Amino acid sequence: MAAPKLASFPAIRGALKFYQICSVITGIGLLLLVTEMILKYTPLRVEVFAGGSGGFLWLAPVIPGIDGELVSTGDGVNLSLGILIVHGWFYVVYLFACFRIWSLMRWSLWRFLMLAAGGVVPFLSFVMEAIVGREIKNYLVTREAAATSDPVISTESSR
Repeated sequence: MAAPKLASFPAIRGALKFYQICSVITGIGLLLLVTEMILKYTPLRVEVFAGGSGGFLWLAPVIPGIDGELVSTGDGVNLSLGILIVHGWFYVVYLFACFRIWSLMRWSLWRFLMLAAGGVVPFLSFVMEAIVGREIKNYLVTREAAATSDPVISTESSR
């Protein structure tokens, strides 16, 4: 597999920063989503609401509807639904960040799939962010040091 060109290193640094920010936001969103699912689909059977008849922040019971789907009994802003929607849309942004870093680094498809899994496996985005961040930073430093010490590498890598 081809190595990234030295000329792409500034873009890689920018893509890495974007990926790291997206990883943290996606990881937090996923943990909130898992918490919401536990509240709703375990015997607790509640959803989180803001405002409405229960006050500033409260838990409203969910009950089985006519077709067996769980129906909320709360009024106000359904934060449980909001978490679901925000995480879903931000996961698309996270996938873009994964694709960008993956394509700039010229990694295998398997590596992209591992990055993408960070948005659906709890805590994996935090682990991948740490591993990928450390790996890319070390790679860039090593390649730049090699390029400055060997002028042949520097001219060949910039083509």
